[in-house]
Amino acid sequence: MKLSRERRKPLIPMNAMSDVAFLLLIFIMLVSLINYRREVKIDYPEADKALRTSAEKNVEIWIDRNGGLYLDGIPTASAAVEQALGELYRTAPDTRVHIIADRNTPYSKVSAVMEILQLLQYRAVSLVVGGE
Repeated sequence: MKLSRERRKPLIPMNAMSDVAFLLLIFIMLVSLINYRREVKIDYPEADKALRTSAEKNVEIWIDRNGGLYLDGIPTASAAVEQALGELYRTAPDTRVHIIADRNTPYSKVSAVMEILQLLQYRAVSLVVGGE
């Protein structure tokens, strides 16, 4: 007895495709909410003209690789730097402070100087880096 087989085209169930598309849509919506960043719309101020600082109004704090402090090139202890900057801030609050550190200086030494400036509430501080 010969059995005949019918050749059928393979069927793809379309009911499952709508479920997969719906789940994919939910996944994309959740991922986009995770990466959502809230921003505040502000108008950034612009300078009317560029101001150049004069070298007379700048104070340089040098930090060597061993953590030694130099105030305008003169070796100075940490407490003396704090006292000198405090006096300078009282007499000329618009003085700019430049922190210049050696490439191999531990960051803890730079951070200690920055903490002194923070305590004195200095706002015009620059970290000076060199290019190669």
